[in-house]
Amino acid sequence: MSSFSLNLRPADQCRYDILSLGEIMLRLDPGEGRIHTTRSFQVWEGGGEYNVARGLRRCFGLRAAVATAFADNPVGRLVEDFILQGGVDTSLIRWVKYDGIGRDVRNGLNFTERGYGVRGAVGCSDRGHTAASQLKPGDIDWEHIFGELGVRWMHTGGIFAALSATTPDVVEEAMTVAKKHGTAISYDLNYRPSLWKSIGGQAKAQEVNQKLARMVDVMIGNEEDFTACLGFEVEGVDANLTALETDNFKAMINRATAAYPNFKVAATTLRSVRTATRNDWGAICWAGGEFYQAIHRPDLEILDRVGGGDSFASGLVYGLMVKGDPALAVNYGAAHGALAMTTPGDTSMATLAEVEKLMGGGGARVDR
Repeated sequence: MSSFSLNLRPADQCRYDILSLGEIMLRLDPGEGRIHTTRSFQVWEGGGEYNVARGLRRCFGLRAAVATAFADNPVGRLVEDFILQGGVDTSLIRWVKYDGIGRDVRNGLNFTERGYGVRGAVGCSDRGHTAASQLKPGDIDWEHIFGELGVRWMHTGGIFAALSATTPDVVEEAMTVAKKHGTAISYDLNYRPSLWKSIGGQAKAQEVNQKLARMVDVMIGNEEDFTACLGFEVEGVDANLTALETDNFKAMINRATAAYPNFKVAATTLRSVRTATRNDWGAICWAGGEFYQAIHRPDLEILDRVGGGDSFASGLVYGLMVKGDPALAVNYGAAHGALAMTTPGDTSMATLAEVEKLMGGGGARVDR
């Protein structure tokens, strides 16, 4: 029998259910076209950590805030406007004076193609010297946030930790104060080789993430993340998701949770890419010594895969926080992630009713 328990802070003692720490960029989406040939972009906001908070606010109705920084210029204010439209509290954002040219501080841009068929999705980030990457310990009053305002759950991840020499220290500082005040912590490893390659590569990723992992309650990541960031090898993962059933994949999670006994939950999506627009999609989580598998969705049709993993994370957090049930949580996550990939942009446009309909076996017949 599962011994799962998170012992969350009471909701009436906290202003926020969820706080995400990370960078939020302006995404420029060429739609059906290519970055290098387009003449127009659709603009969205997005960020690996932020997307989780936004999903929890817009789809699942929880009280969400984001801790980040922007250069105070029209681009930063545009991203703020997107955040406000998503219902996420912006009062904790740090605004940095803009120098007029972006020499000292700027806001991040993320050019991303969706991909189609045999052409995979392509991302091109432009995020050097951003305000969020320049955050350092002492810039944010974590005692005020976790001690005075109160937060039930904090989410952050390996993307923010990879941005600069100081961002891992900001994550550690935030986690330390969150732990002090009884806030649950989730962390998405989200390994991105392009972020780490100029600052020490995989060795540096492991150094940073292995240290931070010791304060995490809910660890999220795919098999590549667990290997690249924490050093746990997985064998037998093949192209048709049979890893969901193999002892090898479960053995990797068992090794990770044995090395980090603070993990109360470890979860992953498993994706087999048939084409950019057709993926097999599944998920599995470990909690309290047991494994729970989501409904497997073979040959899932995808419009825009960006943010699917973040939407899985927000559904998982909702299931753990509100339902207290890992079996439900992994299915909320997998269903929400699947729906998020049917719409453009990094963030989810799904409703809770749609997520629960899909979890219950509902199909794509018209609703009217």
